[in-house]
Amino acid sequence: SPITQLVLSHNKLTMVPPNIAELKNLEVLNFFNNQIEELPTQISSLQKLKHLNLGMNRLNTLPRGFGSLPALEVLDLTYNNLNEHSLPGNFFYLTTLRALYLSDNDFEILPPDIGKLTKLQILSLRDNDLISLPKEIGELTQLKELHIQGNRLTVLPPELGNLDLTGQKQVFKAENNPWVTPIADQFQLGVSHVFEYIRSETYKYL
Repeated sequence: SPITQLVLSHNKLTMVPPNIAELKNLEVLNFFNNQIEELPTQISSLQKLKHLNLGMNRLNTLPRGFGSLPALEVLDLTYNNLNEHSLPGNFFYLTTLRALYLSDNDFEILPPDIGKLTKLQILSLRDNDLISLPKEIGELTQLKELHIQGNRLTVLPPELGNLDLTGQKQVFKAENNPWVTPIADQFQLGVSHVFEYIRSETYKYL
């Protein structure tokens, strides 16, 4: 079928029909703001899918094989009930991803495999329950936007200093976290001070 875009946002859908897999040319699939609780495994057969919006649903798990979407660039999972246990083993095979939105979920840990998504430019983790960030976040050298506000973070991994998030075109949002005093003090001075601090030798050995 020649359909390349399917927008079904703001309906009251509770499921995604498995025969969606027949729409082989889909590039954009938008299910924003529905009541979807689970996805069919067939969704991962959409070989041309670039943009998948599942924001504002009721997902608490993703199907086995979800990571085998070979063209996916933008994945929006904002406002669901997902956590680190919801992600299938191959989730981080989605190495074509440029933007990953996981805000307003229930993550306490970000799996270290996040470091495999080396094309990521935007990573949004706002309003989760994160208690730490993995050092592998420092491998996301193309990152231009990192949103970690509203979590339970107290420290930052020194490896975050590998990233350039202090320029005019970069975004680094980190407010509403219970930072340890030295980091909180640097935030008072500005983001560039935070990065100078976590890059310093003294910080590495704290």
